[in-house]
Amino acid sequence: MCDRPVASLKYVGPQKAARLNRLGIQTVGDLLWHFPRRYEDRRQLKELAAATPGEIITVQVTIKAWEEKEIRPRLRLFRALVQGRRGSGYALWFNQPFIKRQLPAGSEVILTGKVNYRGYVPEIQVSDYEALGQGDSGLHTGRIVPFYPLTAGLSQRWLRLIVYLALEEVQGELPEILPPSLCQRYRLLPRYQAIKYMHFPPDAAALHQARRRLKYEELLVWELGLSLSRWQREAGLRGVAHTLDNGLVRQLIASLPFKLTRAQERVLAEILADMEDPRPMARLLQGDVGSGKTVVAAAAMVKAVAGGWQAALMAPTEVLAEQHGQTLQKILAPLKIPVAVLTGSTSRAGREVILAGLATGRLPLVAGTHALIQEDVTFKALGLVVIDEQHRFGVDQRAALQAKGQAPDLLVMTATPIPRTLALAIYGDLDVSLLDELPPGRQPVTTRILTEKQRAKAYQLIRREIEKGHQAYVICPLIDESDSVAAEAAIAMAKKLQEEVFPEYAVGLVHGRLKPAEKEEVMNAFREGKIAVLVATTVVEVGVDVPNATVMLIEGAERLGLAQLHQLRGRVGRGTAPSYCLLITGNSQAARERLAVLASSQDGFAIAEADLRLRGPGEFFGTRQHGLPEFRLARLPEDGRILEQARQDARLICRENLWQQPEYRQLYLAAKEKLASLQL
Repeated sequence: MCDRPVASLKYVGPQKAARLNRLGIQTVGDLLWHFPRRYEDRRQLKELAAATPGEIITVQVTIKAWEEKEIRPRLRLFRALVQGRRGSGYALWFNQPFIKRQLPAGSEVILTGKVNYRGYVPEIQVSDYEALGQGDSGLHTGRIVPFYPLTAGLSQRWLRLIVYLALEEVQGELPEILPPSLCQRYRLLPRYQAIKYMHFPPDAAALHQARRRLKYEELLVWELGLSLSRWQREAGLRGVAHTLDNGLVRQLIASLPFKLTRAQERVLAEILADMEDPRPMARLLQGDVGSGKTVVAAAAMVKAVAGGWQAALMAPTEVLAEQHGQTLQKILAPLKIPVAVLTGSTSRAGREVILAGLATGRLPLVAGTHALIQEDVTFKALGLVVIDEQHRFGVDQRAALQAKGQAPDLLVMTATPIPRTLALAIYGDLDVSLLDELPPGRQPVTTRILTEKQRAKAYQLIRREIEKGHQAYVICPLIDESDSVAAEAAIAMAKKLQEEVFPEYAVGLVHGRLKPAEKEEVMNAFREGKIAVLVATTVVEVGVDVPNATVMLIEGAERLGLAQLHQLRGRVGRGTAPSYCLLITGNSQAARERLAVLASSQDGFAIAEADLRLRGPGEFFGTRQHGLPEFRLARLPEDGRILEQARQDARLICRENLWQQPEYRQLYLAAKEKLASLQL
């Protein structure tokens, strides 16, 4: 029934169906899940004569007589004399000639609108009405009334009516997808009743219960889909049981010029234990900027190599892949473990050598970009896959690299602090390890919000730091997600800084239109101190590590999310010198208040929570990505408790094989359908 085209409903012809299609409504089921955006409580009937000027009220009256007149060209007034129980007045409509036919004299009607007085006589300018005794009686007034998202050519009254008719038609035919045991445990409304109350709630309590039921269903289907994805990945697969001998890992740790933090030690122990288990590891390593994720990943890769396996690290950009390659080469040099770097700009000869080394096993470790998932890249014994900044990839790309081995362990890393609720929603199929401690010596970054008029002060601070031997970033963010526009802005800024502001110092430039080799040449010059000021787009957001850089100036800071700004800020404060982040923004009070959240906190997770509340999950990472859930009802982080419960229930359903039982059949099918739609 719910799969029927919406055009099959009464009062929905081809033209109206085309307009509904613009709202994403193709079927009757789509219509039922097109929930109101707000409600008006029109249950309390008042007397017209008792209303105060400007008050919006709902009244029941009798139409006594009509009059009409033209107030000015193309504005015609239709005025009805109406009689209530305790007095009379007038009801007003403008440019609605049909109203006299719909509500002839003698009609009993319920009106909603704003009341004003002409002398002592009340007049109600009608915003909605309903004639008592008509077929859709009770939909528009005298109740809690729904208001829907619309498109041109559709009205609230019409949409309410067809939703009402659709609910009448599917009654008794809408399948229940939650098993009775879960409905009883959480005292959930039946599915049909919940959907009906979402559209036409009898009271506020019923609406609350409807929302609770449907949010739980939505989140449980999502989390069960993720759990089934992991279960299917692991079912019948024997993963890699890595060596129990951690001697080489201990040798690596002893060779480091610093001591691991307690958080790094705890997380590394979790990862090593996972790797020794034959069940394939699937773990998210989450940590704030500078918390030391790369060292932990390097130790995991060393454990893989110690047992004769290979490890691959995939990063979203060539700049970051090269950075990882250089870091791994440096810290693994005492162990004499070779590390290759494979990107789109690797020379043909270099690529052939790397491909041969990976295929024969002579190369145990490789860092790279999407180039790692090309068809001609093969591994002799891939035992560990590390994905950095997973939110930059689609889930299918993650799977493509894993497919290069026989159920290799998976370690997903992100330096973007993700609120727990969003982490559960995106990475519900992964175990989570959290690096919640920064290495000693990391400096807090002083953050200042500046206006365009204060730009000179920003340049003075940069000059002062350069004179001390330090370096600075100047960031030109994306405008309307256009690399081309951002590149033009960065080019113009670099030219101005070089010619007018810092003519005596070297100014470098990195943007999305540069060839990879050109980017790397500039980045190397900046790392070596040959460039004092680096102008860039957000290509330097993650992974770039230049401890000598102490100033980050961000143009148009209001265009970026707080989490992304925190990432950029993390490029400074990596050494021992005091560091600064300067946010140049307009005069918008709202923007300044939002940026004040960043200026007052160094806690990436607190900032991420604020960013999620302000922008919602769809925009949290700056751009919408494949695999990010867009829920119809559930809202994160507000519904975090429901999400946590849904995740626990989903994991229990998989662990106990409950999904094989008949009462879980509909839920299982819904989760499988969700899986298929997301290509998980």
